[in-house]
Amino acid sequence: MTSHVEPKKSFFSNLTVQILIAMVLGAILGIYIHNNYDAEFAKSFSDKIKMLATIFIRLVQMIIAPLVITTLVVGIAKLGDIKSVGRIGGKAMGWFFTASFISLLIGLFWVNVLQPGVGLNLTDVDVSTAAEVTDKTKSFSAQNFVEHIIPKSIFEALATNEILQIVIFSIFFGLAAASIGDHAKPVVKVLDVISHIILKMVNYVMKFAPIGVFGAIAGVFAIRDLQELLLTYAKFFGSFLVGISSLWVVLLLVGYLFLKGHMTTLLKRIVSPLIIAFGTTSSEAVFPKLTEELERFGVKDKIVSFMLPLGYSFNLDGSMMYMTFASIFIAQAYGVPLDLGTQMTMLLVLMLTSKGIAGVPRASLVVVAATCGMFDIPIEGIALILPIDHFCDMFRSATNVLGNALATSVVGNWEANNE
Repeated sequence: MTSHVEPKKSFFSNLTVQILIAMVLGAILGIYIHNNYDAEFAKSFSDKIKMLATIFIRLVQMIIAPLVITTLVVGIAKLGDIKSVGRIGGKAMGWFFTASFISLLIGLFWVNVLQPGVGLNLTDVDVSTAAEVTDKTKSFSAQNFVEHIIPKSIFEALATNEILQIVIFSIFFGLAAASIGDHAKPVVKVLDVISHIILKMVNYVMKFAPIGVFGAIAGVFAIRDLQELLLTYAKFFGSFLVGISSLWVVLLLVGYLFLKGHMTTLLKRIVSPLIIAFGTTSSEAVFPKLTEELERFGVKDKIVSFMLPLGYSFNLDGSMMYMTFASIFIAQAYGVPLDLGTQMTMLLVLMLTSKGIAGVPRASLVVVAATCGMFDIPIEGIALILPIDHFCDMFRSATNVLGNALATSVVGNWEANNE
């Protein structure tokens, strides 16, 4: 009896609980450092302890490219023909665009209803902090967008972890392998074996998750004064939470609508990925773990390997909601009037520009800055939201993970019913 219960207990007490404990300990340590030491020490402490998070995130990034390429090629080779790839791809894109549109709309709705940016005091904003983000923005154009999607060299894409480029190469490769048929079987078999080895590596890497989360949280709390932040940004953060909660409600309702009772099982499965994303503010950090959990949930591996990498480029629901929200917040703070038409145009622009963002921390800020630039909203307004952005990012990342898990499960469900 005990041997049967043991694995389940160790699985839960292991990761999820460890990560929660790490978050609490990280927060306590960070706050202690912040309150008892001077700013200079806190800054150097923060930089050093954040290395723990960097180690974890880099370990995950190390696995992502090989995982995407092996699982996706195998998945497409198993799907077998262009028709089924097109069918699933079509469903995926339909879902992604609808979800993105709804997320952007929710952000737009709440920022107009609650108006968090109106009457904000702009005197003590340090504009130089936004320089890093605004510098990246200037190079944002249609040409860059295309270059970001189409790989020039697969090795360059693998080296720089450009998920979208790897996906495009893998789709071509997988279709070609499928059309050759039996001849290509040995190659597909090898890639299949490699993908299983990499999924095994995921287990090892995930053991570092609590340490990474501990480092990330302690690093933030050491240099940010939480009380001061919450007072200054109460309205912005409160409105943001209202927006993100309503997005969660929509996602959960849609989930229960399509998956019915299985939705609860799915939520239990993705608890630890959600917490890791929340702690590290990187949706990318849970990509491998999410792949594994969704396959355990019962989505066919060929669907998971096709949907997830695409979802990471096209379906970041939390980030989408934040983008309309933040862009219009900055406009309100600077008193730039935007009529409904302009806001809808902005929504469509964001819909396209955001399609290339990877799930890295702070990527959405670059898109917000680019959009502000297009609509004559002062770009340095990014400095307004930078201090609290990390805390918003925690919620965004967790929402992105939920959205992708949901999209993959629902499309997997439709496909299973088709067969």
